[in-house]
This record gives sequence, structure tokens and C-alpha cells, in this order.
Amino acid sequence: MDLDAIIKKLPEAKLLVVGDVMLDHYIWGDATRISPEAPVPVVHVFNDTWQAGGAANVALNLTSLQVSTTIMGVCADDDAGTKLKEIFTDRKVGYSGLQTAANAPTILKTRVVVQKQQICRIDREAAPVAYALQTGDALRSVCDGVNAVIVSDYAKGVVTGDLLTELTAICADQKCLLAVDPKPRRRLDYKGADLMTPNRSEALELAEISIGLHDEFPAKAVCQAIWERYQPHRLVVTLGGDGMLLAEEGKILGRLPTRAQEVFDVSGAGDTVIAVLTAALAVGASLLDAAHLANAAAGVVVGKFGAATVSPDQLGNACRDSHLPLIDSSPALKQI
Repeated sequence: MDLDAIIKKLPEAKLLVVGDVMLDHYIWGDATRISPEAPVPVVHVFNDTWQAGGAANVALNLTSLQVSTTIMGVCADDDAGTKLKEIFTDRKVGYSGLQTAANAPTILKTRVVVQKQQICRIDREAAPVAYALQTGDALRSVCDGVNAVIVSDYAKGVVTGDLLTELTAICADQKCLLAVDPKPRRRLDYKGADLMTPNRSEALELAEISIGLHDEFPAKAVCQAIWERYQPHRLVVTLGGDGMLLAEEGKILGRLPTRAQEVFDVSGAGDTVIAVLTAALAVGASLLDAAHLANAAAGVVVGKFGAATVSPDQLGNACRDSHLPLIDSSPALKQI
């Protein structure tokens, strides 16, 4: 399918994102001197901005591409929760699946940025148990009529083994695609996923393979081990500057070279990848075509600061600028 045709079909999809929602707060300032109280910079603040983070950023990536999207997660009835809902309203994300935490704040990450350099991050959140979802009928209701469900796990408490079991059954009943961005250190059972999108370190952890940071990535061993443990129909491993490794039914299709021209900030790039991959697959794209689109979208967002999104026009332009081939020979894979 032509990539432009896929982009035009994306508004036909209806997706649900389930996962850990959070608010990203940026404090922008200048620092010209060191505090006399401690050896730290004195920051003069000139602006505050807020963005949706975590699973919420996945949802924003979808609506930026005009995909009908609903978010299911947990936030509190506090200032951060109100700001998050305002962002959802402004960006046309449905939040009928959003539940209220009784004894925990909305997850809030505050970053202090001086001259485009982040100097510290302040996190406000409770223990994971505080963000558990009420599932059952509530989960089945928000899944009704969707073409695909994305599970965005940031290990904050929403995604549990029970949730994955319920979602797998619901998606099988409704014949909709289930995509998972995993956090393997939690040892959850991801069997039943149609798509998994771990990064390099997550893929190694899922495969239970340990190598050095600069060692050659054992592509075949990793894909085979993940297939044996989880049987994902499609597997896309994001490898940073080495592009994306693609596999179906445990068999490697090849690797797409990276599309990024200038990397400014990789925050949220994984959110963009799973959003674009899933939406494209939901409208009938092949894994290769979906990966080309996701690769192009990631190349756009890493050139922006913070968790970012891509518009249909930006995505179309990125695809037309260059359409990189799939590298599928064994020698090429060994170079990863």
C-alpha cells in the first residue's frame, strides 16, 4: 500500500490506549550565577509549559494523526489532573475511560530546563498500588468498537497481569489488534499480543540475554527467545541509531535504518513508534509499511524538545524525503 494512502486512511481507525498517564511540567529559565547557599545554579524562571506524558503522549500522537482515540488510565482530582484533562479536551482525546485515584496524586514530572539543557527532574507520584484500574465492565465498555488497543506500560501501576489477561480475552472476542509497549522488569505475561515494541535493552531483558553495552546485538537469538516466551505475531525492536528490527512469527524480516537527521531529544520516541505502527496496522498496512511510517515519524519527533507528536503533513513530507530500504541480509543484521 502507498504510504500516502495509509496516512489518509488513518482517520478511519478507532483506538484505545490503556496505561500510565502522567503530566509533564517544564520550568524554563536562565541561570547566570551560583547560589551562595549551596553549589547549585540560581534559575530565573521565564515560562512554564505542560505536556501529556506516558500513555497520554501515545494518545496525543494518535489524535495528531487524526485517529479517533480514547485513553484509559488513572489520575487524581487535583490541579495536575485538571490540566491533563484540559490537554485531552484541546487535543481531542476521549477520556471516558479515565478513573480517579482516591489516595494518590496525578503522576507529575517537573523538569527544570536552562538554555535547552535539563538540569533536574522532580517526580510526584505514589506507590503503584494506588493507580490500579477498576476493570471488568468498565474495561469492556471502552474497548467496544475499537480496531486496536495499545498497552503503554510505564511501570506506575495501571498495567498488571490481570489487566493483560482481560485485554487479551476482550481483543480476541472483538477481533481487534492488541499492541504492547512492555516493561519486562515487571515479569508480566505478554502472551497474546499482536504487536510488541521493546527497545534494545527491553528486548534483551525479555529474551533473558545479557550482553555488554557496546556488544553486537544478537538479533536472531533475541527474536527467537521472545517468540518462544511470548509468541507476538509481530515484533519491532527499536535500536536507537541502528534503526528498527522487524520480525513476524519469530522470523526476522530485516532492519530499517534510522530516519533521524538531527536528534535533539529522544523523550517519547517510543510512544510515537507504537502509536504509528498500531494505527497503520489497524487500517490494513503491512508491517513493513507501518514500520516505514513509524520510522519516519520518530525521525521527526526526536528533532523536537520533550514528548512530541507529528502531524499528517509532517509525516507525509518525512516519508517523501527519503524511503529507506529494508536491510535483510545476515551480514547487515550482524552490524547492529
